[in-house]
Amino acid sequence: MSNEIAVVAIAIAKPGRAAQVERVIRGCVGPTREEAGCLLYTVHTDVRAPERFVFIERWASREALSAHEQQPHFLAMAEAFQVLLTGPLQILVLQELS
Repeated sequence: MSNEIAVVAIAIAKPGRAAQVERVIRGCVGPTREEAGCLLYTVHTDVRAPERFVFIERWASREALSAHEQQPHFLAMAEAFQVLLTGPLQILVLQELS
């Protein structure tokens, strides 16, 4: 069984804040993709709800994800989200069926 995990996270911007949320996310994408253990890190907007941002991620292990959550770029994004989002980031940590 692989140690790889997938993450799907959803962020919903407060009304009028989508552009700010997008800027914050863009600042996190590049550094995250350079992290050890990051296999995939993409962020999408929902075509039916442009204030909804969906992160699709793959990590080599839960430890790699935990290390990501301690990185300065992630912490800065999480802090900004406190005032820019309608609520907490919704996070699903998934393991593929084998």
